[in-house]
Amino acid sequence: MPPCTRSVVAALVAATTTLIAAPAHAADISVARIVVAPSGNDLDSGAADRPVATLAKAQEIARTLSAKTDVVVQLAGGVHRLSEPLKFTSADSGRNGHTVTWQGMPGATVSGGQPVTGWTLHDSAANIWVAPVPQGVDSRQLYVDGTLAPRASISISRNDVQITTSGMTITNPALNYLATLPQQNRIELESLNSFTDRYSPVQSISGTTITMQQPAWNNNNWGYDTLARPFAGGGLTLHNSYSFLKNAGQWYLDPQAGRLYYKTAAGQSPVGREIVLPRLTSLVQMSGSYADPVRNITMRDMVFEHTTWLQPGTSIGYANQQSGTFIPAAYQMPGDFLTSCQSGCQLFEAARNGWGQMPAAVQVSAATGITFTNNTFRHLGQVGLGIGNDANANQSGIGLGASTITVSQNTFTNLSGGGIVVGGVRPDAHHPTNPAMVNKDVTIKNNLVTDVAKDYKDMAGILSTYVTHAVIEHNEVSNLAYDGIDVGWGWGANDPGGSQDYRNRGLYNYQPVYTTPTTLRDTIVRYNVVHGTKKSLHDGGSLYNLSANPGGSIDHNLIYNNRSTVGLYLDEGSRYVNVSNNVVIDSGVWAFTNASSTNNTSGSVFDTNWYNTGATRVATGPPHNNVLRGNVQVTGAWPVGAQQVMAQAGIESALRPSTGEVLALAAGKCLDVPNNSTTPGTQVQIWGCVGGLNQSWTRTASGQLTVYSGGNLRCMTALNNQTAPGTQVVIAQCTGGANQQWKFNTNGTITGAQSGICLDINGAATANGTKIILWTCHGGSNQQWTLS
Repeated sequence: MPPCTRSVVAALVAATTTLIAAPAHAADISVARIVVAPSGNDLDSGAADRPVATLAKAQEIARTLSAKTDVVVQLAGGVHRLSEPLKFTSADSGRNGHTVTWQGMPGATVSGGQPVTGWTLHDSAANIWVAPVPQGVDSRQLYVDGTLAPRASISISRNDVQITTSGMTITNPALNYLATLPQQNRIELESLNSFTDRYSPVQSISGTTITMQQPAWNNNNWGYDTLARPFAGGGLTLHNSYSFLKNAGQWYLDPQAGRLYYKTAAGQSPVGREIVLPRLTSLVQMSGSYADPVRNITMRDMVFEHTTWLQPGTSIGYANQQSGTFIPAAYQMPGDFLTSCQSGCQLFEAARNGWGQMPAAVQVSAATGITFTNNTFRHLGQVGLGIGNDANANQSGIGLGASTITVSQNTFTNLSGGGIVVGGVRPDAHHPTNPAMVNKDVTIKNNLVTDVAKDYKDMAGILSTYVTHAVIEHNEVSNLAYDGIDVGWGWGANDPGGSQDYRNRGLYNYQPVYTTPTTLRDTIVRYNVVHGTKKSLHDGGSLYNLSANPGGSIDHNLIYNNRSTVGLYLDEGSRYVNVSNNVVIDSGVWAFTNASSTNNTSGSVFDTNWYNTGATRVATGPPHNNVLRGNVQVTGAWPVGAQQVMAQAGIESALRPSTGEVLALAAGKCLDVPNNSTTPGTQVQIWGCVGGLNQSWTRTASGQLTVYSGGNLRCMTALNNQTAPGTQVVIAQCTGGANQQWKFNTNGTITGAQSGICLDINGAATANGTKIILWTCHGGSNQQWTLS
């Protein structure tokens, strides 16, 4: 290093180093702080009073310091807009025992989008507005006031078209106008099926013949749960034509012209609203090498937003297979695939090892000692956080190899794909050619994952595939089209000795029968709460395991409001999993093993679980030898052990968000305002949890429990300021009075600040519609509540 360079670095360390108090027996630890602000200047030093302007410049400075001291890069409040993803390599590691922390200050966000302004009225009769955007910029998402806006689209019936090998024939004359539309190759067909959500783009339309782009069309129409023959036929939707702007809030982008169209309600305007068009397809790409991984980096208090993923609109489409995987290339297919390969075929098995994974907005591979804490992943057009995914899902081209990764206290919301995906699906994920590829020791704890998988509905909130020792605990996962938490991959085909099922299907003509275990083992899924699942797709489980998982445990979880589908699901090849001490409320099938004589779904134990409804469909006895013991079907009040699980499951109490459902532990039902009433004086009750606004309560800083919002905001209230046992608990206009103040106690009770007595289910009943009163606190189960 030249002398002048050494002096600059020394001056920078002196300018930005803070001495942090250390215990008397330890040496002082110095921390170099680099401040980056949107209003900064990249010619400055990065000191607090001389911030740099870009994350790239802050990164450049951090690299010069991270071998000498701990480094903290602080993002000042404001929007940090990226022109390209932030790329971390081993050069960005904390070295020589030091760490590097990237920390957002209040109000700081990292955005891959651009604001859209300059709106003018384009079609006054249809309330369609237009704004200029850079030519050539494409996106599948648009965010309006922080909400994902729907693309221009129309629903069609499966009877409106006939599927052919090259596309579709229009059979409903009302759709003949499609042949007159411009830019036909931007139109896409979406098919929502049983466990897949498929996208295929149009090539051209002539008369009643719709020709689809290849290989997307072929790949979407062979295998299982295909577009042509779904196992449970959901709807078909045509997306992405100006002519489909039918409903307020929809939008259409014309990249060639550089024009964005937005349809408003009558009398409304997009002017002055926050409208952001994503431009980047990822925000953070963190990859070292297997020999020298990225290490010792923490990202905390950051907000990641505004990305898109463009591949489904290309000729590849989204030939979805399960949980964000898809067929990414053309394969040899049988000529009669529309008839011979609608529930698998041998040539389809040749494609299995080449499935791709959806890339994440924040990508981590070949990395160790990485922590994400207290971040928010929102308004993203794909998966939020991808850890150790296959190489094809990492822009660096390096996959897998993630170890000692901690994901804690983050929020994932308003995402087009799943919240978190850990692990890969290709051969190097389950039988790595380099030991450094193994994904291991990943902890996912105290995260809120809600309202994700909005565009790609096949994805779970959290998915962990081939990982050694993943611990998924104390998370809340809610509001999903499909599953809550999914573990494993491979359908048992890659486990030792293989699967007779896949011998019959012909898979082993294209891959070996492995004699050694996969990297999937010791997965711990515990103390999570999963609710509001299965809103669109039905095949799967709220908690789900796939393939052998030695040492795996699914325990002390709470499941409710899954539309009477499957609660605990062990799919093909699941073995050696302990399923215990879970509470499953209102499921259609509380426990299920997908077991046949050929698929090795065996050797798991369901022990001391509690459920109130639903069938038991677990294959016990030879050849499966799954075990059912000590499980309890509950009628009336839930036992103490079950109530303890309900109270402890989900985000740990000190970290829980202030808004959610208030669950009555004894009844297993939610605090509810009858019939969505906003009438003051309506007495609150318990009712089966359905995720409605009348069951969503917010604890305010002043101790109120509010329901609804805006002009309909109401507070839970002790009627007429009464304090005697038996007082009705009602909703009322919020006044700030003492009869509207409530205290959540560590013993699970909720007491009125004015009365000092407990929120109580009248008569200790458990039926829907039982009213809520105040009563002397006695420690009974009908006075136990938890906020999730």
